[in-house]
Amino acid sequence: MSSDPAPTLASLARELGVHVSTVSRALSEPPSGISSSMVDQVRHLAMERGYRSNLAARALRTGRSLVIGMLVPRLTDAVLATVYAGVDEAAMDAGYATLVANTLDRPDLRQQRLQRLLARQVDGVIVADSRYDSNIIGALEAARVPHVLALRCLPDRLSIGTDDRLGGRLIGEHLLSLGHRRFGVVAGDTRASTGDERTQGFLDVCAEAGVHIPGQLVVPCAFDLRSGSAAAAQVLDADPDVTAIFATSDDVALGVLATLRDRGRSVPDDIALVGYNNLDLAAALPVPLTTVDSRLVEVGRAAMSALLAVIGGRSASSVRLTPRLIVRSSSGSTR
Repeated sequence: MSSDPAPTLASLARELGVHVSTVSRALSEPPSGISSSMVDQVRHLAMERGYRSNLAARALRTGRSLVIGMLVPRLTDAVLATVYAGVDEAAMDAGYATLVANTLDRPDLRQQRLQRLLARQVDGVIVADSRYDSNIIGALEAARVPHVLALRCLPDRLSIGTDDRLGGRLIGEHLLSLGHRRFGVVAGDTRASTGDERTQGFLDVCAEAGVHIPGQLVVPCAFDLRSGSAAAAQVLDADPDVTAIFATSDDVALGVLATLRDRGRSVPDDIALVGYNNLDLAAALPVPLTTVDSRLVEVGRAAMSALLAVIGGRSASSVRLTPRLIVRSSSGSTR
């Protein structure tokens, strides 16, 4: 085993015949104030010597940990995992690492996990589990920690998401154009902007067309397969003759499919079905799912970009990306 001392900024600087500050700037993310050729030389030697940056020491020196925290209900949820992929890509590009905490959408865990992220001295937090009844933003403001909401948005808060009200309208217009007038809505969590706004956009379009959807046919649920299945059962119990169901996420739509199968109803021959988010599984189902592309990776990348602006003392504005309707077989249309 080698007894050579671990390489340091000073030892690298001595080998290269440059000042320690030059080596430090070359190894920073992004490098600043030196030529690209010097950056290459420093990084090549650092790799050869097995140099590892002391992030703890850097944090004490600069006041920055170069770590971003992210709160999600469940990272096993494909929607949140896809948003996180965008966050992590943008973080890596900027020289940051990421820490993710699952809150299970529970207020007690949300506060607990936030405090643990803050104890890690994260430079900022991306919140992907906000709800109308949550006080998480107040806690971040009290702690003076830079933050941004992703996917789920709140009024008058820095938020990056998709125009979900428009997405709901696109689905309503599509199903109305196919002649449907008896609808069920599996609304997801209407305490979150994603469930609320998608549902409201859909209901608005139907109302404008003179189509009334009774309240018992609009069933809130958690954003998961099992809850979607139970909610679909409530819809069919309330009106067995619905001709189309809108599920506010693709995972929820899978639960709707399970209930329809159990009740001997086929898609789209008996009931048209539309989901939301355009997960990879939507196109791979035996009956490919009509859905809305909510541009999840782009939401994650844009959220990280906005957070970096706030961390850097710059201004950032809320963004609502334009959703795209993806028409497939499940709605009974070949358009």
